[in-house]
Amino acid sequence: MTKTISAQALRAKIVDGSELALLDVREEGIFTSSHLLYARPMPMSQMEMRIFDLVPRKSVTVVVCDAGEGLAERAAEKLAGYGYTDVSILEGGNQAWEDAGYVLFSGFNVPSKAFGEFVEHNNDTPNISADELKAMIDGDEDMVVLDSRPFQEYHRMNIPTGIDVPGAELAYRVHDIAPSPDTLVVVNCAGRTRSIIGAQSLINAGIPNRVKALRNGTMGWELAGYECEHGSTHLAPDVSDDGMEKAQAVASRVADRYGVKTIDMAQLKEWQADENRSVYLLDVRHPEEYEAGHMSGSISAPGGQLVQGTDLFIGTLGARVVLIDDTGVRGTMAAHWLIQMGWNDVVVLKGGLDGNLEIGVHVPNIPRLNEIEADEISAAELDVADAVVIDLATSVVYKKGHISGAWFSNRMLLADAVKVLPDTPCLVLTSADGILARLAVPEVQALTDTPVKVLTGGTKAWQAAGLSMSEGEENMATSTDDVVLKPYDHKKEVSAAMNEYLTWELDLVRQIKEDGTTDFKEF
Repeated sequence: MTKTISAQALRAKIVDGSELALLDVREEGIFTSSHLLYARPMPMSQMEMRIFDLVPRKSVTVVVCDAGEGLAERAAEKLAGYGYTDVSILEGGNQAWEDAGYVLFSGFNVPSKAFGEFVEHNNDTPNISADELKAMIDGDEDMVVLDSRPFQEYHRMNIPTGIDVPGAELAYRVHDIAPSPDTLVVVNCAGRTRSIIGAQSLINAGIPNRVKALRNGTMGWELAGYECEHGSTHLAPDVSDDGMEKAQAVASRVADRYGVKTIDMAQLKEWQADENRSVYLLDVRHPEEYEAGHMSGSISAPGGQLVQGTDLFIGTLGARVVLIDDTGVRGTMAAHWLIQMGWNDVVVLKGGLDGNLEIGVHVPNIPRLNEIEADEISAAELDVADAVVIDLATSVVYKKGHISGAWFSNRMLLADAVKVLPDTPCLVLTSADGILARLAVPEVQALTDTPVKVLTGGTKAWQAAGLSMSEGEENMATSTDDVVLKPYDHKKEVSAAMNEYLTWELDLVRQIKEDGTTDFKEF
């Protein structure tokens, strides 16, 4: 029988600093409505894809929670089957937590976003309004706008004149972008967190320029009645020798002030050999740099995104975190924020990119994938087959593009989906690359006598073959509460969604004070 833990005992574990993996196994769209502050989103539908990366040590204390609908019990059984040896369920679920007088939070990446508000509140981070920025742009004043988001987000929409310089890249590249100390540097994101953290990063680094965060980011810009640009490709230049010298100098100052430590490979091996501690090996460089060559066992976690969404990369509270960087600048900047967030064992690895490196994207280790036997069908064969396709992509991805005629289903709701599908001699499962579809084959086979196959290479293979794709909400076999929509993803009342989101962020300072479990630090 699976162990349980009371709300009171769980809270004590959270605040005592020992290692703990707290997992909420509901779908992300449901998770965002109400959850514990430090709960990591681990939807049951994608558990195999994420679990070994998010919780690498199988002997760590794991607590699983839900809203009392029985998912936690199922998840605990799965985790035990994957080799996790210390798994408990939050007794009474999230309701018991609230009944005990503790705070439940809405939203996503809440610890990081709450930290951003904490930083602004305690540092009085300078900001600039959309109206002020627009006047400066129109007046051709000596200034630069640096967008601290990953390129994909920047490319979708950006402040006019903005240059894409994601998060931890700011202190690394600003010296070449704004060589004159007279140039005002304005940092923006879509909302607040990365604007605040980005601007305060440059201030902490001690660059000679005035620095301000764009108040409320692109949302604030559009709410003020101004238009964003779309499809921009203005990237930061490569770092010059002079820029590198200045970047390493500011990183050294930051390391001294915030106590950022380094370790060598020998120390890392000692840590990795310690069966009683978890170690996260995170490469904070740009994703393209990671793909060009990275240390075996490391995961790409670009510095700015790591600070913005720490809960998506580090699943174990109290764990050791080792950051990899080629120059140390980005590693130091990311580390100094994690230290302030309350991560006590954060270091930058020296020599992590020496020797033989792996090339390409990270391929997660997926439990039991190779044990699943499944009949496959190629894209060309499916194109002429009499079959019904079930797409297990997220609802957002499905709506953006899916195999024409396919049906959307959340993996956890396949029992509902098969009841509404048209009669067919064959069911074909697909997902982005086919992996999630393969994992679901035994589950669908248990629900129907209809033969089940998996599309070789998934929807990517179908698209690569140039076969028919559709967009929109056709054939939705199950509900679409699997993901959370960003404010600007709403089709209607976008302004209202933006205002609601910004109000929510601003209230996080009050909520974390009430919660009392954070260990945010002031320097």
